Amino acid sequence: MLPTPYYLIDKAALLRNLEIINTVRQQSGAKVLLALKCFATWSVFDTMRPFMDGTTSSSLYEVKLGHQKFGGETHAYSVAFADHEIAEVVAHCDKIIFNSLSQLERFGTAAQGKPVGVRLNPGVSCAGFDLADPARPFSRLGESSLQKLLEVSGQISGVMIHNNCENRDFARFDALLADVEQRYGELLKQLDWVSLGGGISFTAPGYPVAEFCARLRRFADTWGVQVYLEPGEATVRHTTTLEVSVLDIGFNGKPLAVVDSSTEAHMLDLLIYRETAPLGEGQGDHVYEICGKTCLAGDIFGEGRFSKPLTVGDRISIGDAGGYTMVKKNWFNGVTMPSIAIRETDGTVRQVRDFSYDDYVASLS
Repeated sequence: MLPTPYYLIDKAALLRNLEIINTVRQQSGAKVLLALKCFATWSVFDTMRPFMDGTTSSSLYEVKLGHQKFGGETHAYSVAFADHEIAEVVAHCDKIIFNSLSQLERFGTAAQGKPVGVRLNPGVSCAGFDLADPARPFSRLGESSLQKLLEVSGQISGVMIHNNCENRDFARFDALLADVEQRYGELLKQLDWVSLGGGISFTAPGYPVAEFCARLRRFADTWGVQVYLEPGEATVRHTTTLEVSVLDIGFNGKPLAVVDSSTEAHMLDLLIYRETAPLGEGQGDHVYEICGKTCLAGDIFGEGRFSKPLTVGDRISIGDAGGYTMVKKNWFNGVTMPSIAIRETDGTVRQVRDFSYDDYVASLS
């Protein structure tokens, strides 16, 4: 048995999501790119590659990782490319997407004939958190002016739109896309491709995949464009757990269990968005608040229900640990960083990466 803490990727669960992704590719004609900002654990790229068309990135390092480890199409995007990065970005990408018209003006000629796009910000989204809302007031994410975009339409072949953060509602997706068509149709008909970004929860149970595919195909046919999707969380939803062990049991108004992990270091989005993780068996009479081991008072994973009282040494699986975890893990408090393991389809578990004190030291100076 592997020592905790570790992230455990269940390959069978991953394949279930990938099969849905492949269905969307086949039925809609859309191409699907893995969003590396969410999940970049390249040890499972061999499993993912047959079901996806490539990767999309948010930085130079992600561009290089996608090009070198995944292959297929590699799309390069960044909120702002730096002068010293641009040549290396272009060398590793198949398309480059600029966040602003000023970046397009500055670096467009550096694209060396590769397809160029701009991020389009329609000014509306379904984001439930202001922190993650690309359409928030004074947003720096993309260009909204149709007139300005039309003025550079001869320099670009496509646009990227990302306004479906955490969108599990097909009707809302349909409405947002219709709004884009109504307002930006004059631009769309001049393009070769449109990326609709990520955040669309089309692998969630009950999502109307057939309607989604038909809508994507209708959009593509109407405007004569190749559609791209950039799923991150949809790709790895319910595929990964964070395996931890109980280190201490306490009581302060409610039963507390301290584990050998941390939200701030290992599942940071729980803190950022004030959410709780799926915990325990989901039922049972014994309720514990599961706490991280750092000095941060709010280092809390959430409440879990268990069929029997927890004791020191018990193991707990913390759910939904695939997206925005391994790419965000850090060395806060010097807490041992979780290793990464994969459960194969035959049930065997193998560790693919571990982290040591030397890695901690090497991250500092």
